Amino acid sequence: MVDPLERIKVLIDSSTPVVVIETVEESRAVELVRAACDQLNLPVFEWSIADGLSRSGGNAATAGGNTPQAIVNTREPAQVLAHLETMTIDAAFVLKDFHRHVDDPVVIRRLRDVAQLFSSERRTLVITAPGIQFPAELEGLAEYVEIPLPDAKRLRQLVDQTFARLAKKHSLKQKLDPAGVTAVVENLRGLTADEAERAVSQAIISRYGLVPEVAVDVLEAKKNLLRRSGMVEFLEASENMASVGGLENLKRWLQQRCGAWDDAARNFGLDPPRGVIILGVQGCGKSMCARAIAGEWRLPLLKFDTSALFDKYIGETEKRVKKLFQVTEELAPAVLWIDELEKVFAGSGPDSASADAGVSSRLLASFLSWTQDRKAPVFVAATCNNVNSLPPEVIRKGRFDELFFVDLPSQQERRAIFAIQLKRHKQDPANFNLDKLASAARGFSGAEIDAAVQTAMYAAYSAKKSLATEAIMDALGSTVPLSTTRAEQIHALRSWASERAVPASLAETQEQHA
Repeated sequence: MVDPLERIKVLIDSSTPVVVIETVEESRAVELVRAACDQLNLPVFEWSIADGLSRSGGNAATAGGNTPQAIVNTREPAQVLAHLETMTIDAAFVLKDFHRHVDDPVVIRRLRDVAQLFSSERRTLVITAPGIQFPAELEGLAEYVEIPLPDAKRLRQLVDQTFARLAKKHSLKQKLDPAGVTAVVENLRGLTADEAERAVSQAIISRYGLVPEVAVDVLEAKKNLLRRSGMVEFLEASENMASVGGLENLKRWLQQRCGAWDDAARNFGLDPPRGVIILGVQGCGKSMCARAIAGEWRLPLLKFDTSALFDKYIGETEKRVKKLFQVTEELAPAVLWIDELEKVFAGSGPDSASADAGVSSRLLASFLSWTQDRKAPVFVAATCNNVNSLPPEVIRKGRFDELFFVDLPSQQERRAIFAIQLKRHKQDPANFNLDKLASAARGFSGAEIDAAVQTAMYAAYSAKKSLATEAIMDALGSTVPLSTTRAEQIHALRSWASERAVPASLAETQEQHA
């Protein structure tokens, strides 16, 4: 990514009339503008609706001696723009939180006049805001600057600076070796500088110093911050592929790609794996597989929250997904889990373009571009129930490495699933006739097998008896599996996958289903 400081310098020095910096880190944006103008030998003026327009670091100050004196009659947005039309000094003018005022026709007209005037001068309006949607008449006058998330070097500086600042006021201990500091830095990746500083400050104060426990504290703080962002959730990857019964073909494929994002693999000439789509019958472990990949590879697991993605304001959804991609790449190597991928692009068809003002179509374009062009080792583990709802562009090779089909489990796989579920419920599989149970569960999904085991356990606990094979057999006999109630849909899905997807189970374990 282009250095934001250099980008701002070029834009100001080339008489770009309007520069937009969309960020929640207003102080960092202003700091970058000041640094750029200092190198260009230009003054900086700052405006807010609370204080009006004043020169940044100017000599004129209030009675307190600290705050620069604001220019009179510049507090209102239209007033400050009218004043800027009369100024002849070359400078950068930072307008804070101006996104709240671009729906006013007078402000739009004034802003357009100022931008047209500045385009022939060495003057630039710099608008900082968490997000802004310009009207069409202003879009062509603005250039955008992205502020990247801090890299490892910046985060290490931030940890050192934060400890030094706090140590001036508190009696703190330093018991963290370089490897421990690296662990803290790794756990801060994906946060903004402000968020990282808050997380480190709180951890240091609560632990009375920079100690090994700080790494755990900042990781927990990061999980909470990402959860509140409403886009991505940081999950514990507590499962691995050993907790999934069967699917040996998928497991072998994943095993061959384990560690392919390391430097040794890169030196060997390998590219990191890009991702898989796991489709199949409901309840057969697609979501469990997606989660288990992160545990198997010991990578961070991020869940894409599709329900929180769509924003009511046009343009905000695209910005949210762009931010999601940025955060995800900063956390790489990582696994990004997208559950029910087809729902993300539900409105992307040509007949649906007008239903959401084209948001879904633009989202699809952004997603396709990112999956094709990303360089960071982010492995996308996507699940899908209705493959016919997926745009054909999504499943094209190059965006995902493979498309796996998870069918109903075979006799051998059902036996393994029973063993796993019984262990999970604190039962010894050796005490059960697993072959008999697997035969009785023909046509059952993994979720239905788990439900039958739990039903039998409730019955045994209520009767004050130990769980036995016959109790599970009774639970299976009282259940009508999905393979019966949705036989037609499952048959159609199998027919589609037979020629277009790779079976997740080995061919020799496959079972002929009626």
